[in-house]
Amino acid sequence: MLSAEQIHQNWETFQSQIKDLFPGRADALAKLYDDLGERMALAPASSISHFHNAFEGGYVDHILRVMEFANMLYDVYDKAGMDMHGFTKEELMFAAVHHDLGKIGFPGDGGEIYQPNDSEWHRKNQGRMYKINENNPFTMVPDLSIWLLQKYGVEMTWNEFQAIRIHDGLYDEGNRPYFISRSESSKLKTNMVMILHQADMMASRKEYEAYRDKKPSASIPKRSTRTGKSSISSSNKPMNTKDMFNDLFG
Repeated sequence: MLSAEQIHQNWETFQSQIKDLFPGRADALAKLYDDLGERMALAPASSISHFHNAFEGGYVDHILRVMEFANMLYDVYDKAGMDMHGFTKEELMFAAVHHDLGKIGFPGDGGEIYQPNDSEWHRKNQGRMYKINENNPFTMVPDLSIWLLQKYGVEMTWNEFQAIRIHDGLYDEGNRPYFISRSESSKLKTNMVMILHQADMMASRKEYEAYRDKKPSASIPKRSTRTGKSSISSSNKPMNTKDMFNDLFG
């Protein structure tokens, strides 16, 4: 679980990094985050506690960690003598920031993907802290991520599109042709997808270990120290996101 202050701090850090990393796309991204920010700041990263970050604020916490690990792995690949041509650091970070954007859901009231689970039995016995909103059309997360970006007029390079689309690697059967190539010409042209995939897996594993060890999800170093005040309690039951957002951000 994250405290109200941690959620507030993570959200401010997230917003500041968006402005710094993607100045050429700032206007379009600002519209996206203005519309979806309330839900995004409080969204979980998954619905089940033993997956990863299945709690309020878990989504942003996860994205910040993937960004951190993508930066680390970029340096590891470079020091290992891997081919770092064919993509830019901005492309890698754009894909890291938006790889799970589809977990925020569709625009508009009632479009969220994850809803607080009102079944105490499922929360207690199966760790299903959230349920999937059945009112939405079925979609794979990467597809909705890309749709949301194009809806708000956020331009992407091919590298960014591909990395977001197949970042789950072989966890998604539809990605097999990209990762199990039968010819040299069909192999991935850059290492960007591999870096993002590994950063996502590392972050998810670290978050699972925090859950396993009964610890709060580990903080990322060098985040903003500004905090917000709130009277939010630390309950295992997910709160109504509008009420929590109002408590956090007024």
